[in-house]
Amino acid sequence: MNLPININDLLTARAVEWERLEFKAGWNPQKVLHTMCAFANDFHNLGGGYILIGVGEENGRPVLPPRGIDAGELDAIQKEIVELGYRMVPYYHPIMAPCELEGKNILALWAMGGQTRPYKAPVSLAKNEKEFAYYIRKGSVTVRARHQDEIELMSLAATVPFDDRMSQSASLDDLDLGLIRIYLKQIKSDLFPEAAKMDFVQLCRQMNIAEGPDEAVLPKNVGLMFFNNNPTKIFPQTQIDVVHFPEGPGADSFTEKTFAGPLHVMLQDALAHIRSVVIEEKIIKHPDRAEADRFFNYPFAAIEEALCNAVYHRSYEIREPIEVRILPDRISISSIPGPDRSINEKDMREFRFLSRRYRNRRVGEFLKELEMTEGRGTGIPKMLKAIQDNGSPAPVFHTDDDRTYFLVELPVHPVFAEATIDKRDEITGSEKSSEKSEVVLEKWGEKWGEKWGEKIMARRLRIAQLMINNPRISTKELADALKLSTSGVENHLKAMRAAGCIRHIGPAKGGRWEVRDD
Repeated sequence: MNLPININDLLTARAVEWERLEFKAGWNPQKVLHTMCAFANDFHNLGGGYILIGVGEENGRPVLPPRGIDAGELDAIQKEIVELGYRMVPYYHPIMAPCELEGKNILALWAMGGQTRPYKAPVSLAKNEKEFAYYIRKGSVTVRARHQDEIELMSLAATVPFDDRMSQSASLDDLDLGLIRIYLKQIKSDLFPEAAKMDFVQLCRQMNIAEGPDEAVLPKNVGLMFFNNNPTKIFPQTQIDVVHFPEGPGADSFTEKTFAGPLHVMLQDALAHIRSVVIEEKIIKHPDRAEADRFFNYPFAAIEEALCNAVYHRSYEIREPIEVRILPDRISISSIPGPDRSINEKDMREFRFLSRRYRNRRVGEFLKELEMTEGRGTGIPKMLKAIQDNGSPAPVFHTDDDRTYFLVELPVHPVFAEATIDKRDEITGSEKSSEKSEVVLEKWGEKWGEKWGEKIMARRLRIAQLMINNPRISTKELADALKLSTSGVENHLKAMRAAGCIRHIGPAKGGRWEVRDD
């Protein structure tokens, strides 16, 4: 029986992280049993793992060529693994796939997160052993669960993630063989050649996208999300809405485009649209050197990470779409609900998203195999690196105390921000803003011109103009537009507030500026 993933990708951890892999040079039934138990408990909701028997390891990496297993032992080991599964409580069986690697026989076990966790296994395989224990994975090691781990494991007993549950409202007819085969070909799975001639139920079971007794096999939610042409019929609002406000949210004109379909197709189409419609490049040449500076209004890699994370971590039980809002000065990506409560406000401000308990472990598994996400907590670091390399402002993350939503804001690059502000001032600024700017210019000039001096006056009038055009502008955005340091802008704001020229309404984050002309 083949695996729904390429064996070479397993050996190099391209689609599956190292902590989900266990290499065994030889057959050690007790250690295999404990690792099976740990993967079945899936303590971090990562989707279980793989055990490769016949492949040694050194410092956690496979030793190649493999030692292999004698052909005569393969059948006996598989029968013993079945017996081991019955010794677990409740009983559990992994998917077994004999493979050939560099001329040697190996046995791959796919031990998925179990539906009836927690599982425990005998501490020893000795004849009279009666002690059982829970086993979990800590990094890339299988360990016996301690008391606190056991308590947490028990709390997960009834928490089978939504994407890994069977759908009672659908049937196997809702799974599309064509989409399954396209996916298997895309990830270079050894299962692809056999998929066209295999029994469909067997294929679905082997990919772990269907479950149940033979007389009532039902698809899992994750299968319907990826291998149904119209998942929105089953999971309403499973879509990405891209809304473009070229002149800002207060203008009359905007465009909206909705992307739906299988999750990976929906995601790929939305990203392709954003790349073609939104991403711009600016080249700045310098007279004193041959190299030109190249900037993008937004680093595409950062948008890709943010949108992939939204698809990965949103709830598919809540009927709300992912929304991408494209504004003149920023892009925001929102999804529901918010991040895990173990990630506090300070962690978010410092860009530390350290929770490893994923909401949709199977969605993440399929996206990882497509190399669209990694699921190792690397999404935010990759986003920050892309932003830093492009010279863009840092992203801003928003949620509320109840974690009902999560919003990522990516500010436009300062070079494009200045051009956007100038263009908005000259072309698309509203009459109200223009009138307000003129009033401020006149009254401030009379009241503060002599006291502040010409240079400071001009700078503070520019700050006022930026606030009138965008009352929710941040100190960082002001600094970028004025080409000043953040502390320099804060000094101006402090003086302007003390003089009663401006005031800030609402919370420090999410409030707005009011420019006063009295």
